[in-house]
Amino acid sequence: MTMLAIDVVGAQPAAQTAAPAVAFRLRIEEVAGRTVHAIALRCQVRIEPQGRRHTSDEQERLYELFGHPSQWSRTLRGVTWAQCAVLVPSFDARIEIDLPVACTYDLQVASAKYLHAIRNGDVPLTFLFSGTMFSIGETGMCAEPVPWSLEATYRLPMEVWQSTMDQFFPGGGWLRLERDTIDRLQAFRGRHAVVSWDAAIDILLRAATVAQPAVK
Repeated sequence: MTMLAIDVVGAQPAAQTAAPAVAFRLRIEEVAGRTVHAIALRCQVRIEPQGRRHTSDEQERLYELFGHPSQWSRTLRGVTWAQCAVLVPSFDARIEIDLPVACTYDLQVASAKYLHAIRNGDVPLTFLFSGTMFSIGETGMCAEPVPWSLEATYRLPMEVWQSTMDQFFPGGGWLRLERDTIDRLQAFRGRHAVVSWDAAIDILLRAATVAQPAVK
């Protein structure tokens, strides 16, 4: 029986991709030193926010996701980042290969909300593996499932995620808006001769802040 061990040994922005992605370096070992013909490897990547301390600024940015910090004993739970897959080629005993994990700045996605909120330090991740292993035995090709119990952990430095996003959204991000909202913002820009979308939203936010009644 083929026995695998997988460790995540590094991460960097994926090169030559059409969309942002982090390339996690996997070290895959066949414990008995046997030859593996190929692995169709699947992986669920989860963010584990319970594994780090959060600053007051981070807590404020995470309010939409987890509520007030007084509620976090009930609400602070793992967040699924991605479901991904990679084909591992033939190897003897050990191999290292990159697992690309797509990133998004769509702040309607929970993982993007979390990663956007964290500016420093690192983020604890869990990698849950599955898939199919292929090897050649005495009777020919043999297919075995990757055990569901196979997993790995890694602490992703936030500068890696930020560098990945800056390749596509330098210094910013994006929001998805309804067409009607875009039309109204565009009309506001035209009426007030506002040059950019960012400036238009800033003006409206400042006006909303001034209009708020004082808290007694």
